[in-house]
Order: sequence, then C-alpha cells, then structure tokens
Amino acid sequence: MDQLKEQFFKKAQVLAAEVKELLKEHGDKKVDDVMLDQVYGGMRDITCMIWEPSLLDAEEGIRFRGYSIPELREKLPRVPGGKEPLPEGLFWLMLVGEIPTREQVKWLTEAWVRRANVPEHVFRAIEALPSDTHPMTQFSVGIMAMQNTSVFAQRYTSGMNKTEYWDATYEDTMNLIARLPRVAAYIFRRVYHHGEHVLPDISLDWGGNFAHMLGFGDEGFKEYMRLFLTIHADHEGAMRRHTRPNSWVPHSATLTYP
Repeated sequence: MDQLKEQFFKKAQVLAAEVKELLKEHGDKKVDDVMLDQVYGGMRDITCMIWEPSLLDAEEGIRFRGYSIPELREKLPRVPGGKEPLPEGLFWLMLVGEIPTREQVKWLTEAWVRRANVPEHVFRAIEALPSDTHPMTQFSVGIMAMQNTSVFAQRYTSGMNKTEYWDATYEDTMNLIARLPRVAAYIFRRVYHHGEHVLPDISLDWGGNFAHMLGFGDEGFKEYMRLFLTIHADHEGAMRRHTRPNSWVPHSATLTYP
C-alpha cells in the first residue's frame, strides 16, 4: 500500500467510525425545511450532502480543508524557484487533510508519471471522431474508452467485497488523474493545432507537463497552469454542490462503473 493510500485509509477508518456513531445517536433528527421552489430550483441554500474537503462561501470564497486560496499559495509546496502551488499538494491535502511536505509532493508527482501511460486504443477512439467534434465530447469518449482498464470494474466482476470499494476507487482515481492531462492535451492539439502533438516531458510536474503538452513552453504559463489547476481542483465538490447539490456525480463514475 503506497504512503498516500495508507494515510487516507487510516483517516477514513476513524471518520467512518465517527459517522456511524453520529448516525446511531442522532440519525432521526431533523436538520432543515425544504420548500417546493427550492426543490425545483436545485435545492439552493440547503446543504443536502456532507462534503468536508471544501466549502464555497458567498462572502469568503472557496476554502479547501479550511484554507483560503491565498493561504494555499503560501503553504503548499512549489517547484524550485516557483511562485505558485503544485496541484499535487492540494490533492494530498484534500485526501488526508494535511499540508504535504516537498518530499510527499515529489512522491505523488512521480507516482502520477508512472501511471500516466494512456492505452493506444484511447487515441484510436478519439481519432475515429470527426476533428470538429466538440472537445468535451472527445474528452468524454477518451475517458469512456479507458473503462476496460478500470481497477474497480475488474475487481467488481471478480466479486469484490463492498469493504474494498474504496481501494479500487483510489486506484482508478490515481490512474485517471495521471492520464487525463495527456488525453486533454491530445484533443487540444488535434482540434486547434492540426494534430501536431507534443509528447510528455516526464521530468516536469503534473501541471507543468500539461502546459508543455498543450504547446506552451514558457515558465510563466506553467506557473499559471499550476495555479489554475489548484484553485479548480474541487470544482465538482464545492462549486457545483453550492449551485445544484442534488445533481453531483463524480467524474470517475464513467470509468469505474461496472
């Protein structure tokens, strides 16, 4: 078990016990009133799911594990000489609730490099689409084409116990995050640069390599990409939940659905 998974598992076990005890003692308590117009409007202003990693406040803005974006820019590890945080650091923070060390972020960057190989059939599936197909449609097809490599799907077919779902989901999440910059950049270059693709540079961090594959080599754009990916890391969890919480579906569902 890798170091991040081990920390995540330990903290999740403690939290699961706390939630179980909370529901046992207070599960029948009423927490809110819901009006019909709120139901049709997406249940705005009503918390209808527990989501601890981030919170979008109308006055204070978004916070990740209690940290504001300015605080994260100060506290999260950066590349040597860089000014912006590495998205790898925020991912670690989101999973275990702790600011990672430089060594831990370096480990995560290297882990994603090892997992970043996109199966060739994914590119063939994308190439089967007309080049003027909407980029997000191509992106969705690319993700769906990876379903046959899903750890969750393989283990589910083999009769995986529900207590192991988290483990398979973790593996799929790590694989998806590692691969998606390559898929996204491939589509970008296909649509906007006549298919003149840029191969990955595995010496770079996750965000820096994404900028490189898009075709932007200057350090300023790499720094921008690191910040952009950091502040948008929990878009689904915080921002969409704030506007339409009853419509939240994890992106990884397309890969892990058995």
